[in-house]
Amino acid sequence: ATGKVRMSDVQELDIYDLLGREPVSPNEALLHMNTRNKIVLVTGAGGSIGSELCRQILKTKPKQLLLVERSEFALYQIYNELQPLAGGVEVLPLLASVANKVRMNQIMHTWQPHTVYHAAAYKHVPLVEHNPAEGVRNNVWSTRVCAEAAQRHGVRNFVLISTDKAVRPTNIMGATKRLAEMVLQALAEEAAAIGSTTCFSMVRFGNVLGSSGSVVPLFRQQIKKGGPITLTDTEMTRYFMTIPEAAQLVIQAGAMGTGGDVFVLDMGQPVKIVDLARRMVALSGLTVQDEANPQGDIAIEVTGLRPGEKLYEELLIGDNPEKTQHTRIMKAHEQFLSLAELEEKLQALGAAIATNDVPTIRGQLKELVVGYDDSNCAVVDWVHMAQGRDAYT
Repeated sequence: ATGKVRMSDVQELDIYDLLGREPVSPNEALLHMNTRNKIVLVTGAGGSIGSELCRQILKTKPKQLLLVERSEFALYQIYNELQPLAGGVEVLPLLASVANKVRMNQIMHTWQPHTVYHAAAYKHVPLVEHNPAEGVRNNVWSTRVCAEAAQRHGVRNFVLISTDKAVRPTNIMGATKRLAEMVLQALAEEAAAIGSTTCFSMVRFGNVLGSSGSVVPLFRQQIKKGGPITLTDTEMTRYFMTIPEAAQLVIQAGAMGTGGDVFVLDMGQPVKIVDLARRMVALSGLTVQDEANPQGDIAIEVTGLRPGEKLYEELLIGDNPEKTQHTRIMKAHEQFLSLAELEEKLQALGAAIATNDVPTIRGQLKELVVGYDDSNCAVVDWVHMAQGRDAYT
C-alpha cells in the first residue's frame, strides 16, 4: 500500500558481499600437509571456528577426524552434518570437556592424533567479563591441559586458535587468550630443551563474518525485525574474515610451525562497524533511517561500549613481523616467560580463581600480560556484585 518493501521480501545477505575484498585462495600443499591421511583432532568442534575447521579438514581426506565438544547438541549437529560427507573418513564424536585432564589424556592416548587444533574457548567479551574466573579456567587452564596431554602422547602439531583481542587487551577474554599463547610459548621452549617432538604454534586473527557472537547474525536478525540496529560506538572498527577463509588460513599457518610460533593473519583493512551496518541494510534492499532520510526503513541506535570492549583491535604486540611462505600469513615475535617463571605466577592466579577473588584475578592478569589495561572497566562479575563487594576499578 505504501510502496515500501515488505520484510518478507528482504534479500538474504551474502557474507562475501560484506567482506569488501576477494577471499584469500589457499595454498593446497600447506592445507594438506598436517591433515591428509593423518589422525586429526579438533577441540570445540561444534563452535563456529571449530566446526568450519572440521569441514575444511574433512575435504583434505584425513585418516580419522576426532570431534571433541562438551555441548551435546553442538556435537550432534556437526557430527550429523559431516557424517554424510565423510566419504570413507572415520569421523568420531567425542563428548568431553577440555578442562578434564583424565578424559583428554584418555582421548590422546587412544587415538594418538598427529595434529590437534585447539579451538575450544570462551570468546564473548562481555560474558567473560561478567564471569572472569570461568574465563581464565576455560581459556588458560584448559589450553594447558590439552597441550600437556598432546605432548605426553606424541602429538606432532598442536595449534591454538587465538585472537587479535590478545594484543594489548582491555578485557579479560583477550588477556586469557594472550596468557594461553604464553603457556604454549613456554611449553614450546621446554619441548625444545627436552627434545620433545611436539610442535606448538598459535594463530591470531580477528572477527569472522557470520560466526556465533559476531555482529552479522545480530544485525541480520535486527534488520528482519525492522530495526533498530544496535551499535556500541560509531567509531568502532574491526578486522573481518569469512569463516572458511579463517579456517583454511589456520590450517596452513599450523603447517608452517617450527615451535612457539605466533602466526598473524593479514586480514586486510579494518572495517568501521557502522559502515558494515549500513552496507547490510543496503544489501537487504532497505534504507537507513537517519537525519538525512527520516523516512528510512531501519534506524541505527548507539548504545555505548560494553564492559571490556575497545574501539579498535590490533594484530601485533611488537613490530617487524616476519614474512612466511604464504603471502597473507605473518610470524610475530612476542616476549614470554619461561615455564618455571610462569608456573609460580599461574599458581597464584589459580588460588584467586578458586575463591573467585576477582580483583586479584585482574591484578594477576595485569602482572602477567603485557599491555593489559582494565582501567576503564569496573569489576562486573555477577557473583562478586551480588555479594555486595565494593566495585574495583
